[in-house]
Amino acid sequence: MFDLAIDSKLRGCDIVKLKIGDLLSGGRVRSRAIVIQRKTRRPVQFELLEPARNSILAWLEVRGGTLDDYAFPSRRDGVTHISTRQYARLVDEWVAGIGLRSEDFGTHSLRRTKASLIYKRTGNLRAVQILLGHTKIESTVRYLGVDVEDALTLAEGTEI
Repeated sequence: MFDLAIDSKLRGCDIVKLKIGDLLSGGRVRSRAIVIQRKTRRPVQFELLEPARNSILAWLEVRGGTLDDYAFPSRRDGVTHISTRQYARLVDEWVAGIGLRSEDFGTHSLRRTKASLIYKRTGNLRAVQILLGHTKIESTVRYLGVDVEDALTLAEGTEI
C-alpha cells in the first residue's frame, strides 16, 4: 500500500477504494492505471513502477479475491474497504517503524512525495499538475509551495 500510494500520487480516500480490477489485468499488475478521483470526479492516470507492482502482487496473492473486490478490505467484514482513518493509522505505524516522527509525515506526504521530486528534477509544473489531477495550475503551484526562489533557480540553470 505504501509503494502504491507513492507511485500513484492518489489521495487516501482514493487509495482505500481501489479495487483489485483497478490494479490487475490478465493476472498481472498494470504498469499504468486510471481511476476517477473522488474529490474532483475527474479521471487521473498513474504509473506503477516495478517495486510497487511487486509489492501489490505479493499482497494480492495473500489477500486473494476477485477483480470486483477492494484491494484493501476492512478488517471488520472483509467486504468493504478500509477506512481512511485506518489507512492513516497504518501510515503512522510505518513512519514510526522506520524511525521517523509520525507528526511530520502522513497519508498526504505519500501523495506529495513523488510529485515534489518530479517538480524538483524537471521544473515541469504542467506535468505535475496532470499527474496530481489538478484542474488549475495555481493549485499545483500552491500545493508544491513553488515560490520566486524556485523560479529563479530554474532560470539560473538555463543557459541560452
